[in-house]
Amino acid sequence: MASVWNELYGGDRAGERGGDKNLPQLGAALSPYMQFDPNYLGSGRLQPEFIYPDERHKAQTSRRTAVALPQVGASCIAGAGLGGAAGFYNGLRATTLAGQIGKIRRTQVLNYIMKQGSATGCTLGIIASFYSVVGVGVSYARDKEDSFNTFLAAGTTGALYKCTSGLRATAIGAGFGLGLAAVYTLFNSSTDDEQNVWGKFKQMPL
Repeated sequence: MASVWNELYGGDRAGERGGDKNLPQLGAALSPYMQFDPNYLGSGRLQPEFIYPDERHKAQTSRRTAVALPQVGASCIAGAGLGGAAGFYNGLRATTLAGQIGKIRRTQVLNYIMKQGSATGCTLGIIASFYSVVGVGVSYARDKEDSFNTFLAAGTTGALYKCTSGLRATAIGAGFGLGLAAVYTLFNSSTDDEQNVWGKFKQMPL
């Protein structure tokens, strides 16, 4: 067994080699497949690294850009699922009251599912698009990512979504968005938020 190991890796076993014990010993000898010694990397350097074309916007501002499209897609899918479930319930209820049976009832239930699922999916997708666009814009304008961006994006999204229904509906929409942002940041905030007003409020003793 030792001779096979020496043939493949050109020397002693990795565990029998001397040197710095803090460095990973596995693969200390040059492998004919890797063509480099992994010990040169060091145990503390095996961390993911990211390169951004714009030095001004590091990972904290690029994070919102990276999750914008997934947020929109997930909102559409979630809305379609919720709307489809509601349409199924409404379809069964409506066809039962109408006394429909057989193929007619099945067709009507499918119509309810498709119509309500697509409508709800489009609605949540539009809201997520508003939120993502405003959030990315605010993040790049301020060159900073914190809870303030979330509050501003959510409030603006609610106001934009209801702006065609009058000032009262616009204010209600903005307030609803701010409320959702408060709940979101309360349960899901990063360590970067500890120095802002919301982070200090959460640290207050009850």
